Amino acid sequence: MSDMNSLLQPGMLVRHPTREDWGLGQVQSNIGGRITVNFEHVGKVVIDAAHVDLVPVFDA
Repeated sequence: MSDMNSLLQPGMLVRHPTREDWGLGQVQSNIGGRITVNFEHVGKVVIDAAHVDLVPVFDA
């Protein structure tokens, strides 16, 4: 898990770096390198933090 992914907590807003079409996502959980995110356009997705570095959004 990247350092940034390890800091993600429930309620934080993120974007997927290669799936702009998924829209803004809200972190639901971050347990053992598996991050569950509820994205605007695709719903709930479980992200493997070893393969994807989510991008935090602070100005949404």
